Amino acid sequence: MKANGAPGIALARTDAEDRLVSADEPLRSFQLRCGGEIPGVVAAPALLEIVRKSRRFGMKLSRPFAAQDGVESVTALAEIEPAVDGGCTIRLRHWQARSMPVEDQAEVGERVATIDRDIAEFHARLDADQQVITAEAGSDELKPLATAMLAMPGKVWTGYVEAEGAVSGKVTHWRLLNGVSVKVAGSPRPWRVTLTPLGGTPDQPAGFELALTSDIAPPPPAPPPPAGLRKAEARLIGRDVAPVLRQPIARIIANAETIRTRLAGPLAEEYSNYAADIAAAGQHLLALIDDLTDLEVVEADDFSTAPDNVDLADIARRAAGILGVRAREQGVIVDAPRAGETLPAIAEFRRVLQVLLNLLGNAIRYSPPNSQVWIRLERIGDFARVIVADQGPGLSADEQARVFDKFERLGRSGDGGSGLGLYISRRLARAMGGDLTVESAPGQGARFNLSVPADLKADSGL
Repeated sequence: MKANGAPGIALARTDAEDRLVSADEPLRSFQLRCGGEIPGVVAAPALLEIVRKSRRFGMKLSRPFAAQDGVESVTALAEIEPAVDGGCTIRLRHWQARSMPVEDQAEVGERVATIDRDIAEFHARLDADQQVITAEAGSDELKPLATAMLAMPGKVWTGYVEAEGAVSGKVTHWRLLNGVSVKVAGSPRPWRVTLTPLGGTPDQPAGFELALTSDIAPPPPAPPPPAGLRKAEARLIGRDVAPVLRQPIARIIANAETIRTRLAGPLAEEYSNYAADIAAAGQHLLALIDDLTDLEVVEADDFSTAPDNVDLADIARRAAGILGVRAREQGVIVDAPRAGETLPAIAEFRRVLQVLLNLLGNAIRYSPPNSQVWIRLERIGDFARVIVADQGPGLSADEQARVFDKFERLGRSGDGGSGLGLYISRRLARAMGGDLTVESAPGQGARFNLSVPADLKADSGL
């Protein structure tokens, strides 16, 4: 370390506005690499904080500090002494610099995509051919788009929007569509596409998550419904609370992720960890809002499902494809129904998928590494059944009696769950004319059984 006047010491000076007006090496180079200038405000946040305290209180301070510039991670002991001109003298001792590992650009890209998904106002699940499976809008102006997609699932998503550089309704390689601008009928705002592959390989994904994000703020929420509207239209959370909360919470998550990943500049490790905690808490809040919205819907007096002819085997394979990445990250193998296997039933496609995603997600979350989750199909009398079985810790008889209760989490903590998923899933199953049950024993895993009416006409070939 270059010294000025004493061995092992580097000197620097700041003025009354905390601008670095002179600096020995290595602080001089560090200031410039951080995007600062000389003269310019001290670029290392931790060092700037010590300088400000010393100047404000007129006290000599000695503090260790750590900082990063994207190339090096440095630590030093800073001795700050107020000067008569209102600035400070900085003496740095024990400067140590370590090279930071080069960030994987693919990982950085994934972080940016995660931020886009968090602040998105529209989400849809697509199959391997980019055909719509489910869709959900977080803003009123995109609800007609979600309604149109849900009314005719199985169509390529580009058939519902005007996508830059894509032929309407035709399959284009997902890499060419990721990041393009689209126009949505009825929405004055421009939208940006984020397409995230799910399962399979990057060249042949098993499915996709589609998210639409706008850089223009959404319009203010609609006024509350007038008195006298039917109960379904006046639901508090789904209509009034969720749209108002979802956007600011998503922004908090996005900003926290920007800080955590140091996309806005170098940051000490402990502050990055704080930002990660904020982002995780925001994710938990968003999940809770979604669960409470679903709870309000299924508990409404006028709630009903839209039964149709569905194939439970196909829905089970789709659920396995959607959660395939999460399963691999947990070291869990999902054994789904084989291609060509079918089980016709009468149920609402998106509600069955919602239930299976919940059951499969729970099975993956609570399964030990290097274990398996099985999805099996059965026909019992007039009912078709999907079974999701795992090798987790299992449930006692008392736990089985309580597992479908509202807000019941069986003593679990720290996993972000609300205790509503299984309660909502059972309500959905029963609304479709079926049921959701569990069979288990401590240490022997759990077996959740979703049953819905079988398609009897399919049996007779009608």
